[in-house]
This record gives sequence, C-alpha cells and structure tokens, in this order.
Amino acid sequence: MSVKSIEATTDKVIEFSLNEAISHKTKPLGSLGLLETIAKQIGLVQQTIYPKIISPAILIFAADHGIVAENISAYPQSVTWQMVNNFLAGGAAINVFARQHQCDLQIIDAGINHVFADGSGLLDRKIGFATRNFARMPAMDDKECAAAMQAGAALVDGLTGNVVGFGEMGIGNTTSAAAIMHKMTGVPVADCVGAGTGLSAEGVRHKQEVIERAVALHKNTASPVDVLATFGGFEIAMMVGAMRRAAELRMVLLIDGFIVTSALLVASRLEPAILDYCIFSHCSDENGHARMLAFLDAKPLLHLGLRLGEGSGCALVLPLLHSAVNFLCDMASFDSAAVSQRSDASA
Repeated sequence: MSVKSIEATTDKVIEFSLNEAISHKTKPLGSLGLLETIAKQIGLVQQTIYPKIISPAILIFAADHGIVAENISAYPQSVTWQMVNNFLAGGAAINVFARQHQCDLQIIDAGINHVFADGSGLLDRKIGFATRNFARMPAMDDKECAAAMQAGAALVDGLTGNVVGFGEMGIGNTTSAAAIMHKMTGVPVADCVGAGTGLSAEGVRHKQEVIERAVALHKNTASPVDVLATFGGFEIAMMVGAMRRAAELRMVLLIDGFIVTSALLVASRLEPAILDYCIFSHCSDENGHARMLAFLDAKPLLHLGLRLGEGSGCALVLPLLHSAVNFLCDMASFDSAAVSQRSDASA
C-alpha cells in the first residue's frame, strides 16, 4: 500500500488566527467548551479559519472472523450477513441516524462468509470468506492484509466530501479488537475483554482465555502490521488503510467505538500524526474502550452508554461538527456586533 507520510496539522500562523477568531466571538472566553476545540481542530485540518463540512460519509466495513470457532460470541456468524442485509434495506440504527443527519452511507463487504445477490447496493471488496482462526494460526497472511488495506484506501479515494466516519459489523470482531488492543497497548487481556454482543460473565472469561492462548501462540508477533495480520479481521485491516488515506487527503476522521479504535491503534502506530485528524465520537460501554481512548489521550464527545458499533456514534456527532464550524464562520465578533468586551482581565 502506497501512502505518503501524513503531515501533522500544526501551523502556528493558522492556529493563532483560529484562536483569535474564536476568542473574539460574542461570548465569554471558552464558553462553548468542546465546540471550540472541534472548530479549531477542523480549521487546522483544513488550514483555514473558515472551515466547512462537505458531504460527510460513513463507511461500514463488514467481515467474518474464524475465531468464532472458539465459541466466543453470543450470536452465530450468520448474523453478520443478516445485519448487512438490514443495512442495505435501510432498517438498522445507523440507517436511521444517517438519514436524519443527511450523511452518505456505504456498506462494504470486506470478507463476509456469504454470497450476496447482485444489485443489492453492497460494495464488494471481499478479501476472503472470513479470516482464519487466530487461536490456531494467523488470521491473515501478509498479502491478504496488504490487499485489505489497499482496498480501504481506494474506497476513500472515491469519496467527494471532507469528513469520513468509520463503522463496522462482524460477529467475533470484539475478540480481534481486544487482542489487538493488548498487543498495541500492553494493557492486560483481562482489561481488554468485554461482553461484545452480550456474553455472560462465564462467556467473557472464556473469551479472555482464548485470547491469552492465542497471544501465547503468537508471542513473537510485534510490528503493527504483523499484529493486524495475526489477530485482525478483514474489516479492521480495511479500516486501517482507509484511515491512513483519509488523513493523507486532509479529511476529518470520525472514530466510532471499540473495534474502530482498535484499527486506529494500528494506524497511529504506523503514522502518529493521524491523530491530529481524528474526532472521537463517543466512549463505548464495551470494556476496554475507555482504556483505549486514554492510551491515545483522546477526549470523546459523547458518553451515552453505546456499544452498538455500525458507526452509530459518528452519525450522532455530526450535528456537533456542523455547530462547531458554523459558530466559527457565522457568529458575530464583538467588533462586528458593536458589543463591549470585558474590561477586567481578572473578571
């Protein structure tokens, strides 16, 4: 995969201008809280004090995982393709939220264990019919992992907007994400594993044991790409490639929950400056996500107890992005509105 080095968004001239513009709006300093942070971040990404949100899109990458053979999910693997059909029919939560916020939605088959009918609207980028069982062998080989990342990058090349959100679907993918999290952060497996789609306490313990055995089996796996290939899913690898290309193109990246953030852990190890482009939509209720965010020093916008996936958090924060750029571009300044500024700096 050919990706140019991602540039940090730091620019002292633009940053000074953004700080001046924000601080001179008709409001007390800092009174719009995180909206001011978002406005400044998007301004730095776009290198302007007049940022815009253009044609936002959410990409949902779906794939199946060989690790389900270890009985680590409360749902059968067939739910992956059944839920993808639900996405295509417009009946899932993400469809509702995307319609509400006028966001383009693309559904990608990265590696689902199913053959779909032609004309469904699904984007077929299938690398294989599910990854291998990483409790027994690496989930992907090097060529498959590289092909998945390249396919993700090419999908971003086809977008027309400047904001892209990332979502996923795949029974078993919280197990992959937990293994990646452990390898990328050093956090103990027990603190990375959660209930996923609703495992019992006994099921969570079994899932932890499966990951610990797999980590021991692949104990010499170290580089970010090797970790991705060994423990990841086709949808996670595809997201890594898509994230890197989106940042290269100076797009704003909306990061959803646990699985999407596991992809970002890999992408940020490969290109640390990618974090400048990321807005973290929410803190998931999935065990481990808060620790992932803390590791990345990320400040999520929402805390709603979500653990759905699908890019649902990305759609929910879109109105906040619009509000952030709109206040920066359209709100009056003290001078333009002829409003007196405070006279005592200690007030």
